Amino acid sequence: MKKLSAIALVFVLAFSTLLGGCSSSKDAASSASSASSQSEDASLDYIMDKGELIVGLDDQFPPMGFRDDDNNIVGFDIDLAKEVGKRMGVEVKLQPISWEAKEQELASKNIDCIWNGFGITPERQEALTISAPYMANPQIYVVLADSGIKTEADLKDKVVAAQSGSTAYATIDKNTELKDSFKEFVGVEDNVKALMDLEVGGSDAVAMDTVVARYYMAKEPDKYSIIEDTTIFDEQMGVGFRKGDEALCKKVEDTLKEMKKDGTLAKISEEWFGEDLTIIGE
Repeated sequence: MKKLSAIALVFVLAFSTLLGGCSSSKDAASSASSASSQSEDASLDYIMDKGELIVGLDDQFPPMGFRDDDNNIVGFDIDLAKEVGKRMGVEVKLQPISWEAKEQELASKNIDCIWNGFGITPERQEALTISAPYMANPQIYVVLADSGIKTEADLKDKVVAAQSGSTAYATIDKNTELKDSFKEFVGVEDNVKALMDLEVGGSDAVAMDTVVARYYMAKEPDKYSIIEDTTIFDEQMGVGFRKGDEALCKKVEDTLKEMKKDGTLAKISEEWFGEDLTIIGE
């Protein structure tokens, strides 16, 4: 198992709405109706009764969740989920899913949570219940080191790719002026394929997660570079649950805070990143 070199990812919060935790943007109220709704919330009982937490993930997303040389699913988020499950007294089942269909997988109860570099956005907060952020992960552009591309302006009339369903894809897709400045903006299946396409000239840049970019740059430092001083979106990562599953969300969030307090989060982060990059409970 290869570990990622130390990197600094802690950024100022982009949206104050991300601070709440365990709520959608319209559900984090203290009204009597909200209290009544929470009293009827059986989401935690559902997990405890079946003794299993099914974690939905993209298994091509190193270093957060990916396949090792023996085809085992490993990664930073995998270690977090397993430790949370252990402390809750339930088995964690890892369920690879199509990232584009993650919300549907959750709604149909094929999975119990989305936990794999899941970026917090206002749209996702509206549709789901999401934990407080536990790590910062700005979305950036990756190019080939010898491409000559140094700024976002250099991407004019160039082909830019991003993983379909990702925060980077959604952010650019909504920015019509930026998207129209590209020759083409394409969605690809996963970040691994995106970087392979970049290498063979299928695109000129990939919009992606900093943690993934740094992982591959550490493996092949002379192949890739990041467009500096450009952030597509100041993303933060949380755990996504079905809308209204406040009790389950709170239990997972509280367990993560407990792990932060006793040093377990720092230990896991240092194993993967060389330093503690977790931010929950701060």
